[in-house]
Amino acid sequence: MKRRSQLAALIAALLPASVLASTIEGVVLNNKGKVVTNATVEVEGSDLKVTTDENGKFVIAELNNGLKELHVVAPGYAHLHRDITITNDENQSVTFNLKRSPIEVIDIEATPIHMSAMESASPVSVLSGEQLRRQQAATLGDSLEKLPGVNTNFHGKVASTPIIRGLSGPRVLITQNGLDVSDVSRVGPDHSVASEASTAQQIEVLRGPATLFYGSGAIGGVVNVVDSRVPTDSTTRGEWNVEHNSVDNQKVASFNATTGTDSVAFYADAFWREADDYEVPVAADIDSDDEEHRGDYTVENSNEESDGFTVGASYLMDNGFIGLAVEQFNRQYGIPGHTHGDEEEEHSDEEESVFADLEQTKVQLLGEYNLDNKWLNKVNLRVGHTDYEHAEIEGGAVGTTFKNETNELRIDLLHNQFSEWNGGISFHYKQSDVEAQGEEAFTPPSETESFAVALMEERHFGDFLMQLGGRIERVTIEAGDVLLPNIDAHAHDEAQEVDEHDHEESAETTRVFDVEHEFTPISLSAGVVWDFTPNYNLGLSVSRSERAPSASELLSFGPHIGTGTYEVGALFDLDEDGHLGLSSQTIDLETANNIDLTLRKTQGDIGFILNAFYNQVDNYYYQIDTGLFAESGHDHGDEEEGADEHDHSSELPVYLFKTDDVILHGFEAQIAWQLTDEFKVDLFSDYVRARLKDGGDLPRTPPLRFGSELSYQTDKLSAHIHVTRYQKQDRTAPQETATDGYTLVDASISYDLSVLNQDMSVYLRGTNLTDTEARVHSSFVKDIAPRPGRSFALGIRGYF
Repeated sequence: MKRRSQLAALIAALLPASVLASTIEGVVLNNKGKVVTNATVEVEGSDLKVTTDENGKFVIAELNNGLKELHVVAPGYAHLHRDITITNDENQSVTFNLKRSPIEVIDIEATPIHMSAMESASPVSVLSGEQLRRQQAATLGDSLEKLPGVNTNFHGKVASTPIIRGLSGPRVLITQNGLDVSDVSRVGPDHSVASEASTAQQIEVLRGPATLFYGSGAIGGVVNVVDSRVPTDSTTRGEWNVEHNSVDNQKVASFNATTGTDSVAFYADAFWREADDYEVPVAADIDSDDEEHRGDYTVENSNEESDGFTVGASYLMDNGFIGLAVEQFNRQYGIPGHTHGDEEEEHSDEEESVFADLEQTKVQLLGEYNLDNKWLNKVNLRVGHTDYEHAEIEGGAVGTTFKNETNELRIDLLHNQFSEWNGGISFHYKQSDVEAQGEEAFTPPSETESFAVALMEERHFGDFLMQLGGRIERVTIEAGDVLLPNIDAHAHDEAQEVDEHDHEESAETTRVFDVEHEFTPISLSAGVVWDFTPNYNLGLSVSRSERAPSASELLSFGPHIGTGTYEVGALFDLDEDGHLGLSSQTIDLETANNIDLTLRKTQGDIGFILNAFYNQVDNYYYQIDTGLFAESGHDHGDEEEGADEHDHSSELPVYLFKTDDVILHGFEAQIAWQLTDEFKVDLFSDYVRARLKDGGDLPRTPPLRFGSELSYQTDKLSAHIHVTRYQKQDRTAPQETATDGYTLVDASISYDLSVLNQDMSVYLRGTNLTDTEARVHSSFVKDIAPRPGRSFALGIRGYF
């Protein structure tokens, strides 16, 4: 982009004005009249983009006649939009004055149309820069949980996925550079996300339905991890980091680098992480008054070791780029609470503990080409292939293996500005083969295929920005080996006097059949942003989104140890006698009707984003406790003579997927006050109420929380104190327990220095400084794996 700016400036200096009739030149200043360097000035609906020099000046040449909408972006400032009309034989000279914004405004890369936290009708958040490095954790959900509207389903620090407005699993899509991450994290909470934050450039969160851009699997939102694995320029740059954390003896090292020539760019990154079992303040089964035991309790089987690398290259053209990247991602981690065998017997932890061995190979082909065409302006291409395998190791042997092989293609065709409308059409194809084999393979092998066409458009009408879109999709789910075992499901208060021979005979009876379902989800969205007075805007977004149920929601039938349940899909049901058989209910689409209302103050020393939402989801797929129990399939102890016939330790409660109408509503609030040039205060709060329409609460809903952060920032020194209060959650589903509230205090300080012409930053970060016992209500293992205790991380980061 710098080359383009320099070339335009050279043309402006050498050629006569008559040749440069369609040229815009100008300067970007702040509200104090000082120049703003490295500000980006772009023409909406085109690829014309330049940056300001050290004097704040820019030149945009080669413009056609007509109305042009300029978009000016600079870190720490509110975005600026300006309409300019270009006519023949006329040079335009302009001055842009940017106003400070205490809330960082960063454009989303996850969508083909322009979106940011301050300007789009739909609510979005971006974690990038120093804030991303300060909040990054070993798992994706834990890295994002301080964003408004985002929580974690914390699974003992080894696995977590984001919860967006009370929704997670198959309703929240996780992508890497716009392509599905294609792991099995959406199937179970003990399955880690195969994505790494330490090498990411930014992480984007689309709160609320994002099916318009990504399909029915994004009915609750999207998390997009952005990195530079396919570089778009060849400027030599990079960063590296090493860190040590006290609470689990965690050691982390990572780097990423980009370089190249005028026509070829290269990229590489790598990371390594190793951690022991982590410490917690007080064990659930230890008296907190016993000072001898305080502080030395660890969550067993919460260790992990991860590593990975990525290499990529691009061919750079005057009108775009095309590039390929290959990633290898490896992770081994313990699964807290996932053990087998009689703990009273003399077996080692290694024999009893279960750990996961995750391997993924990902190939991405990304491209962008700007067309000199009457109708089309740009083509975006994304192609991905992912080969994922996740083995659960028990006693040195593989117990269960999960596999996911995914192929994906996205093509966005963006048109030239037409009657001041910007946008385009998107084609999206995805095919996934998911397979689970072993004694805990609760879902049969299946293939899911989808093809979609989407249309997205936006236009400014004076002070109004209108955003419209629609998507139609075809989703097919095929499974050729669906099992319906004749299990001995029973209540614990029933008489257990069953003839042993009859029990063995019935348990061996299994029906096998083929399943094929086809769905046609349709999503529609409309939004408007009204700049009703200077520095303020009001956003309204209305959407209707449909989701096809996942294979696990339909076809599951078996023990799911990660959730501690025997899981039965919606394809099955209980008959009048309490036996499980095929369901007579229609398998239908899940439909969300969502309204978002947002009020923002975009400029000045005080900025805020206040958002309220209401989401009614019809035909919502969720699990209910049947009151029955079934054998887990594991030997949980010695069953010699004399064993207690009423011992149910080897049994799991049977949970059945069913559908119901639910309502989710709540708010997110974010306020930032720039007290001085150095001091800033951020306040936030969020809340979601998730309930059945006819009464009752959904399980594991995050509680009300609010917090604040005081920041001090100079050229060399950065310091932050963050306090978050989680309220008690007592709105619980049947068989679910309430969770006490708690307050977490975190702090960090970093200092920038230069050593041998190398820019570096030394930092110290403290988490849970008050050593509070904190249990995450949305976690399946909250009773055995609370949050880590007091921890200090010391690290050094370098830039080049």
